[in-house]
Amino acid sequence: MTFSALTLDELTAQRDRARRDYDALVQRGLSLDLTRGKPSARQLDLASAMLTLPGGHTAADGTDCRNYGGGQGLAELRAIFSGLLQVPAAQLLAANNSSLSLMHDTIVHALLSGLPGVGRRWVDEPRVAFLCPVPGYDRHFALAERFGIELIPVPMNDEGPDMDVVEGLVREDAQVKGIWCVPKYSNPNGVSYSDETVRRLAAMPTAAPDFRIFWDNAYAVHHLTETPVEIADILALCAESGNPDRAFVFGSTSKITFAGGGVAFFGSSPANVSWLLGHTGKRTIGPDKINHLRHVEFLRDEAGVLEHMRRHRELIQPKFEAVDLILTKELGGTGLATWSKPLGGYFISLDVLEGSARQVVSRAAEAGIALTPAGATHPYGDDPADSTIRIAPTYPELPEVELAIGGLATCVRLVGTERLLERA
Repeated sequence: MTFSALTLDELTAQRDRARRDYDALVQRGLSLDLTRGKPSARQLDLASAMLTLPGGHTAADGTDCRNYGGGQGLAELRAIFSGLLQVPAAQLLAANNSSLSLMHDTIVHALLSGLPGVGRRWVDEPRVAFLCPVPGYDRHFALAERFGIELIPVPMNDEGPDMDVVEGLVREDAQVKGIWCVPKYSNPNGVSYSDETVRRLAAMPTAAPDFRIFWDNAYAVHHLTETPVEIADILALCAESGNPDRAFVFGSTSKITFAGGGVAFFGSSPANVSWLLGHTGKRTIGPDKINHLRHVEFLRDEAGVLEHMRRHRELIQPKFEAVDLILTKELGGTGLATWSKPLGGYFISLDVLEGSARQVVSRAAEAGIALTPAGATHPYGDDPADSTIRIAPTYPELPEVELAIGGLATCVRLVGTERLLERA
């Protein structure tokens, strides 16, 4: 029986029990952090052998990796990640460590220089807007907001963004220039885009000739099961639909090898790759090719990447399972919350009673459990329903995850019962 069906006396008893549990939680003096989706130290240890690499400094084609040049990155590294990111190696760029930096630069170049085949720069437009599937990734939203780009929320469903809404907006408004997409194991709810959603994104008519899909395939190989989710090939579908320049594909090894010392990738049509390389060449004379070579020697090939990620899964899968088990035990059947059960990625989305997410996060902070701020999953930090909380269980060790989720469940019970009593 859900708590909303309890009698007033029964609900009061549940509230009183939650208060006692919460007071005991505060007395423990915890200091736990579930704020960011970072690899744990043990995950980073998996790549420790890289610290002794590379064994030499010469690429397969004879390039001296210690020197300038090679703006597109090592060919052998691009070959390793070509299939994993669904980008032909010739259309893939390997850069330095941050895919977010590539997204930043791509927006800057579109603002200041315009995109291939389009004479008008974004900065000269009366208004530039991006569609933002919600819940979504706060850093995407913050990056666009930094440049004055209007953020338009679009609801997510089990197949990705609501395509009826997306198609209507891009068809009618020429100032809608882009959409943020995390197509596989989306941040934070773990949704993977259906083939139909990808086809519609690739083929939909847009009022803006320079509309771009920012396809952040951040979790391309970050599986939590032995049966990886596969998504449709956005670049191939865009080309088939007569929109070859529509998609910008981003990825990185930040959660594969070293988060602060990985490699970022950009993939797109030949025209878009030439466009970005032309602009990038004015701010750098080449990426860190020694680091590229280090990754080639460590990962070896696509199979090596997948085997390395299997070892990652062994470390983080138990944490995701623990979150589900504890939430089910503490909140299952109460009607106070629902949560995602992702098949990959780095996050779990917890939805609490409408109007209570900020209070839950505040209560958790008072008990020493740090969470991502409520609202971070929505543009401008504003979740109109005030219901979504992002859980990031990868960084703490398993006992800390169990403590933190147990404490979070207590906060949800306390705030939820208080809210139901207010409504009674």
